[in-house]
Amino acid sequence: MTIEKGTLVCVGTGLNLAGQISVLSKSYIEHADVVFSLVPDGFAQHWLESLNQDVRSLQPYYAQEGEVKSRRDTYDQMVDAILEQVRLGKQVVCALYGHPGVFACVSHFAIAQAREEGYSAQMEPGISAEACLWADVGIDPGASGHQSFEASQFMFYKHTPDPTTHLLLWQIGIAGEHTLTEFHTSSDRLQVLVEQLSEWYPLEHEIVLYEAPNLPTQSPRIERVALKQLPFAQLSSITTLLIPPSRELEFNHEILAKLGITAEELG
Repeated sequence: MTIEKGTLVCVGTGLNLAGQISVLSKSYIEHADVVFSLVPDGFAQHWLESLNQDVRSLQPYYAQEGEVKSRRDTYDQMVDAILEQVRLGKQVVCALYGHPGVFACVSHFAIAQAREEGYSAQMEPGISAEACLWADVGIDPGASGHQSFEASQFMFYKHTPDPTTHLLLWQIGIAGEHTLTEFHTSSDRLQVLVEQLSEWYPLEHEIVLYEAPNLPTQSPRIERVALKQLPFAQLSSITTLLIPPSRELEFNHEILAKLGITAEELG
């Protein structure tokens, strides 16, 4: 008896339950032999279970109450569970909250491992928190551009933000956490970030704390506070920090001259 070679497809479920998943991603879930899930709540889990009879949550691999466990170990165990089914010849889908390739290293690790072992593995995009943010806050990032960093990475390395663009700092709720064992930050760490950002932004500059809704009955969190108030703000695992521009765009007169364009022509 020949065993059919396994495959892996990582799909995104979007942010808002059932309403933001693509037709193709939903079809992959419905026709999979095994579906692994990493979604934010029981509602999303139950919805996936209505599409496929074999849906296995990856949540139990995270540290349980009272347990200290590195997220690296958690991710390795998740990848092992996924690849085990692929090696058994199953058509495997990994359904992840939002976009499966954005702040979702499990999908990247699993796809890379599957391909290394000779299996077909691919990713289908989903609606991300960034896509929801632009829509909910009402910003066209093409107007002045934008920069995007994971909050802790921004703090640990010498990134230089452009204050004429929008700046996004992701996972602000764990800003400054380096052990991969905690899921929260502290006011002291956030104060360090505020001091760092004050090199480019006034302390009174208005920032936005954003959280996309998970359910159709919810509204997005769009809370505007001064930068100096960030250490005292309530943050969660899904909070994103948006810092609007603090300076106007400046014309590059040297390039304009080479192009034969005047600043007046650009308005």
